[in-house]
Amino acid sequence: MPLVLMTDDRDADWAGAVARLPRGSIVVVRSRDAKKRAALAERLHGLATLLIAGDPDLALEIGAAGLHLPETHMKQAHHWRLRRPDWIITSSAHSLSALMHAHALDAVFLSPVFATTSHAGARALNPSRAALIAAAAPVSVYALGGVTARNAPLLAPVFSGIAAISSLL
Repeated sequence: MPLVLMTDDRDADWAGAVARLPRGSIVVVRSRDAKKRAALAERLHGLATLLIAGDPDLALEIGAAGLHLPETHMKQAHHWRLRRPDWIITSSAHSLSALMHAHALDAVFLSPVFATTSHAGARALNPSRAALIAAAAPVSVYALGGVTARNAPLLAPVFSGIAAISSLL
């Protein structure tokens, strides 16, 4: 099952984590701070297939493979699909209704499937409910949120892959 490493704002050995990923994995570079995001993108560029979260200008500047959009900006995918048909364009989604707007995307990260420390207190979908949602999606769906080596076998084959933060560090 393909893997996606999603970075965040913590200080971590992201390059080391990327080096441990299997061939064909994708890295989504995320940071709320534009300078940190740019520095991390430059550090990881060439080490993996990079998608830049929420920053199309940075994605263009560094020659990233694509763009990751937050759920609230999912509708921008149409614009970027027309402008950059070569890009991989993804988005986050947290419900079935959000997935119904995913037609211009290549994939969606459905979360949180399990309880997760990165969104403490968020209600997990659970593997069964997440699988039903993923089965109805018009695009590939990756399970995100609390996915570990222990609970990954609970995921249905309907998922195209797994996305994670902490468990891939």
